[in-house]
Amino acid sequence: MELTRLIVKGGVISPGELKEVVNMAIDQGLDSISFGSRQDIIFPKGFKILDKEKLGKHHFVFPEQKSGNNIVSSYVSTDVFRNTNWLTGNKFLYILEQFKEQPRLKVNINDPKQQLVPLFTGHLNFIASEHEDYWYLYIRLPNWERMEVYPILIYSWDIAQFYYEIEKITAEESIGIDMIFALVSETLDTNNRTIDKPLNIPFYPFPYYEGMNRMGIDQYWLGLYWRNNLYDLEFLKEMCDLCFDCKIGKICITPWKSFIIKGIPKDRKLEWEKFLGKRGINVRHSLLELNWHLPVAMDWALNLKTYLVRTLDQFDISTYGLTFGLSEYNRDGHYFTSIVVEKNDLPKDLASIKIRDTYNILFAKNFDPNTREYIVHSQDIDKLELPNILIELSRKYFDELGTSVTETTENLQKKEKQQLDIYQCQECLTLYKSEYGDESQGIPKGILFTDLPENYCCPLCESPKNNFKILEVVVN
Repeated sequence: MELTRLIVKGGVISPGELKEVVNMAIDQGLDSISFGSRQDIIFPKGFKILDKEKLGKHHFVFPEQKSGNNIVSSYVSTDVFRNTNWLTGNKFLYILEQFKEQPRLKVNINDPKQQLVPLFTGHLNFIASEHEDYWYLYIRLPNWERMEVYPILIYSWDIAQFYYEIEKITAEESIGIDMIFALVSETLDTNNRTIDKPLNIPFYPFPYYEGMNRMGIDQYWLGLYWRNNLYDLEFLKEMCDLCFDCKIGKICITPWKSFIIKGIPKDRKLEWEKFLGKRGINVRHSLLELNWHLPVAMDWALNLKTYLVRTLDQFDISTYGLTFGLSEYNRDGHYFTSIVVEKNDLPKDLASIKIRDTYNILFAKNFDPNTREYIVHSQDIDKLELPNILIELSRKYFDELGTSVTETTENLQKKEKQQLDIYQCQECLTLYKSEYGDESQGIPKGILFTDLPENYCCPLCESPKNNFKILEVVVN
């Protein structure tokens, strides 16, 4: 189902902007809006196209339009959850400000130490390193089978120009990571840094993101979640006015169909609690309710989630730290939950017959979505069997908790150690990686550069083998 989306860069919107959007929706007779998994705002069917004057600076993507992707960022997590020391909220805002044109590709800009915002669901994924103002870049373009790590760290203030250059050169033809690196290096004069160690992503349980919580010494943050992802417009309008009154400048959308307001003054906490209480807003959902990712406006998903949550609750099962996703069958999808329930497509020739839906259950390796490896646990399962399988998997998660974290990090380091074994042609900057070999010259994967025949030459400019130099990369 095609719905109208409002792009919210980095998931950050001011109360003034949100109020303008709410008023647009009210003027069209709507009573609610929803949030999408890329921190965007989703409008129900029936939202009419507005003229440019009414749109103002708001970037809407209407159903018949294919352009425009939102930038996902973990700005929402700063000052609220665990974070990399140098990465402040202001730094995120400065980086987001550099993106003047709407990206055509999906971009993620994230802190690896937080768990709320997925790291690898973009086409270009910038992930903060331990070095101040330097980022790893993981790329998986739409037609690529696997994700690749860019060979250098990228400077904070170069992120946007790196993105636009990659967007430009990949729009023209399908090329690989080595060619992207060569072309970008040739065009841009940037402040890069050598990768001196692989990205280490610590595993932490999924955080509780709802309710009123302390932030620093004299402030609070508030997380709000609606079970049906239909946020009442009149409530949002009043809430924006209260934000103005409390001098709160930003509202943050999460990828979990919820939003967070940071910086509520300590002396206004009671006023906010009263505001929520008078409107009957529940801010005490269990984590079992909060840790689900659902497609927007899909009745089957909301109904299935409701059934599963109620059933699991009856068994009094702990799911602390786990996340669950519901999806229509899409093996090309970029999942970001610990456990995924996929709904199978009915065969077209049986569409007219009433047949019960069946489901597949997958779980992330070590139950950590950042491994990006999913294992199929069960296939063609009936709805009634799902709760028992989810209970079995949650027990497996707790049995393995603490034993598999080190393994995850080690595996990641082993993989990336191979990816950092790179030689470069000094003429045209083409890269040779032993991990991939060189298909154009019949060199299979896994052949070290030193083991290549002496008559090996650069596939692009035909420079001889002795014109390649190893990149100065130190792997610990």
